[in-house]
Amino acid sequence: MPSVLSDAQAPRRARRAARARSAVLAVAGGDAHHTGRAAPVQTGVRPHSANPARTQPRTRPRTANRAASFALDASILAALLAASSAPTPLYPLYQDRWGLSALAVTVVFSAYALALLLALLTTGALSDHLGRRPVLAGALTVAAASMALLATADGAVSLTIARVLQGLATGAATSAAGAALLDLENPRRPGRSALTNSVTPAAGMAAGVLVSTLLVRYAPTPTVTVYALLAAVFLAQAIGVAFMTETAHRHAGALRSLRPRPSVPATVRRTLPAAGAAVATVWALGGFYSSLGPALVRLVAPDAPQAARGMVFFTLSATAALTVWTLRRRAPRATLTGGGLAVLPAAALTLTGLHGAGLPAVYGGAALAGIAFGAVSQGAMRMLLASLAERDRAATLAAYYILSYLSMSLPAIAAGAATQRYGLGATAHAYAIGAAVLAPAALATLNATRRRTPDAATSH
Repeated sequence: MPSVLSDAQAPRRARRAARARSAVLAVAGGDAHHTGRAAPVQTGVRPHSANPARTQPRTRPRTANRAASFALDASILAALLAASSAPTPLYPLYQDRWGLSALAVTVVFSAYALALLLALLTTGALSDHLGRRPVLAGALTVAAASMALLATADGAVSLTIARVLQGLATGAATSAAGAALLDLENPRRPGRSALTNSVTPAAGMAAGVLVSTLLVRYAPTPTVTVYALLAAVFLAQAIGVAFMTETAHRHAGALRSLRPRPSVPATVRRTLPAAGAAVATVWALGGFYSSLGPALVRLVAPDAPQAARGMVFFTLSATAALTVWTLRRRAPRATLTGGGLAVLPAAALTLTGLHGAGLPAVYGGAALAGIAFGAVSQGAMRMLLASLAERDRAATLAAYYILSYLSMSLPAIAAGAATQRYGLGATAHAYAIGAAVLAPAALATLNATRRRTPDAATSH
């Protein structure tokens, strides 16, 4: 029969339990602050501790603050991805103004993606140690500076330098903002954070291309105006970050976290390879349309208006965003499989555009590629985030984006080099056929791991 603690014994017993638990955590290689919230002492009496932060759970932010912080984090992701796609409609202008080759365009495009990868490898888990707000505020300030450099670029070299700086800022902010969205998950609306992490990047890319295309058509200096608007958005968001809810507690290890260690938490080591081949396929397809899409439109329809060149990538990204939203309640594995299957008709339709079907086929191929992109991204993200500890969120998102942007940038560079040597038509054929071959291989990999990788619960 359990004994009843006296008032004098209770505090001592509670303090001893707390010290014992801290010692166990220290041996295991972590402490209560590493998870972002302190664990309560398991006793029947509330202890009178000299350090209440060690023994009491972190107070949850008020509903209004959580909602505002969630909206701000989502807007940061959207703005960052809008800025990443905004140069796409401007590439033809840069080519005409500076005489850039297709290889130079893909190098400029890939410089951003590779810099983003470097930032993810080094700063992917930094916000787990310093907190979300400091990382976001610093990254947004750097992003605003990169917009100023893009607005004043006068050649391929300065354009590449600006894109590198933009990639570094985006990489540092992406995992922090995405992890903050997961921190702010509403228990009454499970799955909303994963859905936002999936739909916001595609929606942001679509918005960036659309706004940039409209400015090319109507603004007197589009290569300046679009970046000035984005710089103002980033500065406003950096100010807003100072008032948002902090969802991660500081703890030691920030400098150690900067060492590139491309690894993923044990909980997703089976899931990421299972979905990785499909993710690589659709992001490679997206990289082709983002970097060489305008040139493909010009090849198929030389007399098409300038706006038609940039809108091909808008078609892909807007369709991707709509697909993510439409499939939000579907089983993740089925969604991912369907997206992989959509790659095949997307590649076939794009090829028919090069053989007389014209722009409708090219745009139809882009729309199907968007469906594939959205479905695979939605399914993979939900599978990865199904059972993830709070301390692993930023690192897992960083691993996902490392795979994604490697898949987007390296094939794009190869395509640019191939275009330089063999022409855009031959390169587009090779790219489409490569995607059509990779898609079945990705589905075979997913099917092979079906019994070993659990499916995520359906979001509501």
